[in-house]
Amino acid sequence: MNEHPLHTDWNFDSTAARRDQYYAASLTRFTPFRDPIVFKKGQGQYLWDTEGRKYTDLLGMNVCISVGHSHPRVVAAAMEQAQELTHCTTMFYHPTPAHLAEELAATMPKGHDWVVHLTNSGSEAIDLAMTMARTYTGNLDLLALRTAYHGPTAAAQSITGIAGWRHPGMPGNVAFVPEPNQYRGIFGEGTAPYLDEITRTIQTATSGKLAGIFVESVQGYGGIIAMPPGYMSGAADRVRAAGGLYIADEVQSGFGRTGDHFWGFEADGVVPDIVVMAKGLGNGFPIGAVVARKDVAAPMAEKFMFHTYGANPTSAAAARAVLAVMRDEGLQENARAVGAKLLERLQDLKDKHSAIGDVRGKGLMLALEFVTDRDSKTPDKEMTAEVFEACRAEGIILSKSGPFQQCLRMVPPLCLSQEDVDHVTTSLDGALSAAANLRR
Repeated sequence: MNEHPLHTDWNFDSTAARRDQYYAASLTRFTPFRDPIVFKKGQGQYLWDTEGRKYTDLLGMNVCISVGHSHPRVVAAAMEQAQELTHCTTMFYHPTPAHLAEELAATMPKGHDWVVHLTNSGSEAIDLAMTMARTYTGNLDLLALRTAYHGPTAAAQSITGIAGWRHPGMPGNVAFVPEPNQYRGIFGEGTAPYLDEITRTIQTATSGKLAGIFVESVQGYGGIIAMPPGYMSGAADRVRAAGGLYIADEVQSGFGRTGDHFWGFEADGVVPDIVVMAKGLGNGFPIGAVVARKDVAAPMAEKFMFHTYGANPTSAAAARAVLAVMRDEGLQENARAVGAKLLERLQDLKDKHSAIGDVRGKGLMLALEFVTDRDSKTPDKEMTAEVFEACRAEGIILSKSGPFQQCLRMVPPLCLSQEDVDHVTTSLDGALSAAANLRR
């Protein structure tokens, strides 16, 4: 019996004081609201703060909550495993992560041998994929997209193209190509000019011999930028011609989130050489993975590569339950249907509110982009912030994103319902009107 249970002080002022005193400066930037918020409970697509106020979660706790907050099957699977054996290093065998590896490999394109390396996080998975590509090809140079976000670790930062995430001292051998943004891309609409720029970049900004290219099938933090038809397959062709691999970053766009496919890269029929995943895989439990063709992963056996909690059986048990829930509850189809309805309603809001320059996305991966006027498409960071704050008052949680912080990103748990769409769009309408009134 525990005679000294751990005490948690839920007082807001006390929590704020502890953060101010004990959190490092590097943790203080990532607080989106002007007045901080403390969440105490989550269930399904909903959150409750310490005052008992209910919110609809359109952020999915940074795209991590895929099947719903505290899903009972996921929680039960993790609890059952934790009570039996909380952790088992990969130096020893355990069936749970081995089963998970088999189940993840089964989601990949058929006709190839796929192998899995489990990590602690998406950023670690990106780092590993970089090392794997360089080891397999013997080349150093990598390509990435200018508004890509691949993670905050030093290596992942080096292929992240947004200045606000880049710190001094990142590794080199990375060249950036323009993202094929069909709304504000430097070449306008279309695919061919962006593919031509990949060829030019290989010829001018690299040694001519590539390790690979990293592509988010739908850019997440970059503002929900879906790769247009032909881009992913075309990029793969050009990079492979230069000796490199195609690496799909599915950390945000994977696991049925786009609705039409389980993986975002399937929209273009491309078969990646390496796939990186995390976030929704664990539904809040920390886990990531690199899934690669067996021959691509094979040279890594020559040196040690180890992630302490990468094959943690508790997180692996949760991830197995996540995959089962996605299948049994039809969440990919739900993302497709509910996302289509939400996208339609967002278009209605664009017709009503001139501050919205663009509405885009697929499945439950959507965004509103705000501009000062639609002709110039000048990003409107201030209006985005005002609408964001007003959304909190309306009871919905989403996130600011995009290279200019000009987008509101919606990536809710995949269990968001058709009924929620009415509340979300009514709330957004109210927030947009409130923000507009502040400018008058």
